[in-house]
Amino acid sequence: MKGIRFLAVPVLVFGLALPMTVGAQDMSFGLEETGQSRAPVKLGKPSKRLAEAMSAFEAKKYDSAAMGFERVSAGKSKDGRGNRQRAQFLLGQSLFQMGYYQSALSVFDEISGDGPAHIDFGDTLEWLGLLASKLPESSGIIEKVGRYGIGALGQFKDDNPGLYNQLLYLMGRHLYAQASFRQAIDVFQEVDPGSPQYSYAKFFEGISFVRMRKSRPAIASFRAILDAIDAGDIEGVDEDRMRNLAWISLARVYYTAANQGKGGQIDGTLLGQSVESWTKIDQSSEYWLDSLFESSWAFFLADEYSRALGNVHTLYSPYFDDAFYPEALVLKAVTFFVNCQVDNAEATVAKFHDQYDPVKQELDSVLAKHQDNADFFEFLKQVQSGRADLSPRVRPIVSTALSDRTVLQHLEYVALLDREEARLAKSGDAFAGSPVGEKILEDVALAKAFAVDQAGDLARGRYKRLIRELRDLSNQVDTVELEIATFRRGQIDQELQQQMSLAKQSKGGDVNVDEEHQLWPFNGEWWRDELGFYRQQVTNLCTR
Repeated sequence: MKGIRFLAVPVLVFGLALPMTVGAQDMSFGLEETGQSRAPVKLGKPSKRLAEAMSAFEAKKYDSAAMGFERVSAGKSKDGRGNRQRAQFLLGQSLFQMGYYQSALSVFDEISGDGPAHIDFGDTLEWLGLLASKLPESSGIIEKVGRYGIGALGQFKDDNPGLYNQLLYLMGRHLYAQASFRQAIDVFQEVDPGSPQYSYAKFFEGISFVRMRKSRPAIASFRAILDAIDAGDIEGVDEDRMRNLAWISLARVYYTAANQGKGGQIDGTLLGQSVESWTKIDQSSEYWLDSLFESSWAFFLADEYSRALGNVHTLYSPYFDDAFYPEALVLKAVTFFVNCQVDNAEATVAKFHDQYDPVKQELDSVLAKHQDNADFFEFLKQVQSGRADLSPRVRPIVSTALSDRTVLQHLEYVALLDREEARLAKSGDAFAGSPVGEKILEDVALAKAFAVDQAGDLARGRYKRLIRELRDLSNQVDTVELEIATFRRGQIDQELQQQMSLAKQSKGGDVNVDEEHQLWPFNGEWWRDELGFYRQQVTNLCTR
């Protein structure tokens, strides 16, 4: 693609740590295959060992109970298949009560994997729902809930609505991960508006519509979050964060829709709605700088050059030294160029290379040292603790890139496994040295090895994406530089001439002052209360 005109419509990415790829298909049982009554085995009279374990369980002596249930489930008693399966189910409950959540998950994973052939398959769903509040998503809990048919959730609707809504949300997330967006939407829409999961369900409902390229229902989903927060119907969630997330999601949908007109026409109404949504985001929000940058492109498309560069000016203020928005310089160079300020455009291109070429080189060098996932996980921990061997220029960039919610969630999962391992070490030799203690240690070690590999792979992917995006931006800047050289030779193509002709007619580079504002020329000093309100005069030189 030739010409800077192709740089004007960047892709906007939705947040909240989304799993945007489709994973391997997990086993899913039919709606009728979810009840204990369908199990092909029966309970018999418990052996002495099982009876003692059940008595200890009732007395809340979970360590003794767990040791007994493990022996029974392992076939070290005279109990039949049904009793062994019940012992396995109670072992999972005992481990849960003791705080060994990973090992409990391993037990319930085996039960749910057996399907209706296990006598406690149906009842295990409740415990998976309880574990979802104890373990992060990176533990794989969502996929395990997804093994059940949607009909299995109805058993909790009246008796335990809290669990019911949580399981609905988890089931929706499973369907979303499988790219079954229509089914996921149907499930998300069943979540009760008064539940803590409602705003999250509406967010993923909106993203599902986005994935289906349906902007109107997506907008309705995101607005439903705002309506619920305004009505005070949401409890147990960070309302400020969800409100800001809804606004930035709305802005991105409006912006995308505005750029989908026939023949490349921009829909000014939708573009205006995107800008209005971006301005609703609080300055204290984690999404505020993103909103400033993203709205800059909208201002550019609307020929509001003074506002576009005013936002760029804010992004490069000393208050945000750790921020990383190299594309803002691309926007700045393009803005200068379409206004025929060729010298300024050239200077901005040079600034980009001076500022970011060394960053790209160092990023490449660091990646070459950490090719293996486990090694990159150690590097990730060093970054998080501030001990990574990085230059002051690159350290904040890498830290930001490797600190999104999904990466942090994986780190927390590893930390949780470390805590369970430490708990076992303090439990005493009798329990730690028993078969159930060895099982806990094995479960934690296996989960930890997988979690470390998964976290390292995820962080490495984030890091490589950072390099790839910086390389792409460098290529875009080179395109601007090529256009500048062509312009100086007087050989710009017809389409670009038309774009510049429109810039000639635009007054968007002027800074207008009304009775509520005052013009205060910038003298090198940033004022915090003016962040986000800066404007930069952009004089159009195309007519000169």
